[in-house]
Amino acid sequence: MEIDELRRRVAGEEFDYQMVMDVLRGYARPRAKIGAWLKSNTLLRVKKGLYVFGESLARRPYSREVLANLIYGPSYISMEYALHYYGLTPERVETVTSCTVGRGRSFATPVGNFLYRQVPTAVYALGVDRIELDNGRSFLMAVPEKALADKLQSDRGMSIASPAELKTYLLDHMRVDPGSLRKMKKTLVSRIARAYASRRLRWLSELI
Repeated sequence: MEIDELRRRVAGEEFDYQMVMDVLRGYARPRAKIGAWLKSNTLLRVKKGLYVFGESLARRPYSREVLANLIYGPSYISMEYALHYYGLTPERVETVTSCTVGRGRSFATPVGNFLYRQVPTAVYALGVDRIELDNGRSFLMAVPEKALADKLQSDRGMSIASPAELKTYLLDHMRVDPGSLRKMKKTLVSRIARAYASRRLRWLSELI
């Protein structure tokens, strides 16, 4: 069966339209077959051209982090989601937050919500790491310093007029773990501050 061939060829749980069409290359009505798989929940459409296997075929949970990179790009996971991922902030984050050089977007999908904030091109490549998963899967995520910097820059409506106010905001409002803050790399934060041309981030480098 075609679905067995698709499952055999996809090592992970996330795959695109081209992979499905390669498997259905000799099928007379491939779109009808895809529609039937979607109707039966054999496949789940995350967005147009991007799928995960349904419960009956899944070998392991799909990765929302991998999907975040695929839904809209180029992008890397950052801000609230990355900060919680690293244990810097205590609150669980449901929306996967990312940064991109494209315009900001948001997506509500069957597997969760995904938010993308635009950052300057000069900032994009700084402090981004590749996280390796099994079966050759991976995703891009900001390192802790970059995730915090991106978050502070995204909070533009928040009035922070001094280093002391920034410290209060970090510890009381965001509830950033003080120990994790002390472990951050001052030189990297300084580089990111220069790329953003941000006084707020210069203060952050002084606090570390």
